[in-house]
Amino acid sequence: MDAVREEMEINLQKVKEEVYKATKGLLEAAKLRPGQILVLGCSTSEIQGKRIGSTGSTDVAAVVLDGVQEALRGTGVHLAVQCCEHLNRALVVEREVQEKYNLTEVTVLPVPKAGGATAATALRRFHDPVVVESIQAHAGIDIGDTLIGMHLRPVAVPVRLEQKSVGNAHLTLARTRPKLIGGARAVYAWDEVEEKFGKNPKTC
Repeated sequence: MDAVREEMEINLQKVKEEVYKATKGLLEAAKLRPGQILVLGCSTSEIQGKRIGSTGSTDVAAVVLDGVQEALRGTGVHLAVQCCEHLNRALVVEREVQEKYNLTEVTVLPVPKAGGATAATALRRFHDPVVVESIQAHAGIDIGDTLIGMHLRPVAVPVRLEQKSVGNAHLTLARTRPKLIGGARAVYAWDEVEEKFGKNPKTC
């Protein structure tokens, strides 16, 4: 029994390290600024090598949140944690995020069997948590194919790291960028503007 417990502790530590590494890699690629939002979707079942929704674990959820929050510490980036499909993929956020972004609050308390272990753990860990219907996050981490795309701002861009998994779960990372508008005459980079018009271009 002690050997089994020791093995689980080693595995949990590895999961935390993998999540931390993935989050740091995404932060670097997405260049997130203070006040922006990172959405996390996580299947603790998939991390354990089980089918999504079948074997949720608050122990696994705790180390996943440890890894993400440790990586976010000092960045000013807000975390939103997605619930499972049974709660229509609503999200747990801090109240300050809900108020700042004028998000629609809903009345529900995520639990492991209805909301998922990660969202349920976030609800109990956050300082002043609320559940909101939807969000438009600036970047996202999807551990176990939980489909976070519905909560990303347009336009979503895949982030490719060497790391492809957390535990046994498939890892997907994404950043977002503003939409490009215009056409053949449109310019998108400052250096191109200066090359064509100088540092103080006149209006049309």
